[in-house]
Amino acid sequence: MVNIGIIGLGFMGLTHIKAYRQIPQARITAICDAVRLPADGNLSGIAGNIANTDAIHFDLSVVKGYRDYQQLLANPDVDLVDICLPTPLHAEVSIAALQAGKHVLCEKPLARHTDTCRMILVAAAAAKGFFMPAHCLRFWPEWAWLKEVIADGRHGRTLAAHFTRYSEPPGWSQGSYFKGDDSGGALLDLHIHDADFVQFCFGRPRSVFTSAQTRFSGAFDHVLTQYAVAGGASVSAEGSWLPMKGYGFKMAYTVMFENATADYDSTRGAGALKLYENGQPAKTIRCEDGDGYVGELRHLIESIEAGRPPSIVTAADGLSAVEICEAEERSAQTGQVVTLG
Repeated sequence: MVNIGIIGLGFMGLTHIKAYRQIPQARITAICDAVRLPADGNLSGIAGNIANTDAIHFDLSVVKGYRDYQQLLANPDVDLVDICLPTPLHAEVSIAALQAGKHVLCEKPLARHTDTCRMILVAAAAAKGFFMPAHCLRFWPEWAWLKEVIADGRHGRTLAAHFTRYSEPPGWSQGSYFKGDDSGGALLDLHIHDADFVQFCFGRPRSVFTSAQTRFSGAFDHVLTQYAVAGGASVSAEGSWLPMKGYGFKMAYTVMFENATADYDSTRGAGALKLYENGQPAKTIRCEDGDGYVGELRHLIESIEAGRPPSIVTAADGLSAVEICEAEERSAQTGQVVTLG
């Protein structure tokens, strides 16, 4: 059993809590939030872009509640610290948790800028605990399926891939999200999922070319990027906070192989993932139940139990994802192709 302390009880903190409840080896021992910690342990009523109506209530005589994260870090019963705070706090709390000897999961992005990310990596390299950035898309069943299909070449070479992630502007924590200098806007909060998945499937891009729009945050709230990748596939991704209120959330991809086309659209429900093979009717691909949150947390819990560092996503991957997004930001600002080292 791995004992977990959650720091940050906003939408993502509650999402992680609900995911841990599906992992038998995980036990939430402590929760912490300087503002939202409820006296009665009732965490209902917090919303986000993935619908979930499950009620959450903790018995605070059993689960320890804190307003100061340092007190949680001092709790010897906590093995794993899960950081679901606004981006500007990621480095400070991650480094403190690592220095306290804890295993650490930190929400993406690791930080607004790469120099701050590197501070986390230095602390992680010197720590006895494991560190993992929470890039949940690598664990989402339909994306894990796509990664496998691209890697094993069962439908031939990948010719083109486009990834889409649209959301109406966040209706929660706007004080954080709409400060673009701190959050990075939709580029760092939303689009980074697909930027990371591109490097997961195709390797770190050689260069990026991005067009972008600013509307809410002062940073980029809509981005469209073309990636130059090894192997020559035409790869692009688009992320946006521009849809009007009421649009909700949509994530999708279309990937063209030599011998098939894979098309996923989260708004299609049970028929979300379709495979089209030449001369055959469309086939609905059924992946395992669950979502990427459960997958990423299970991977880290199992890694801790096995005494080996997490491998599907690493601290270096989290840094690289921010480096790619910073290159996209520079490309959008200059109108030029930006090369990645």
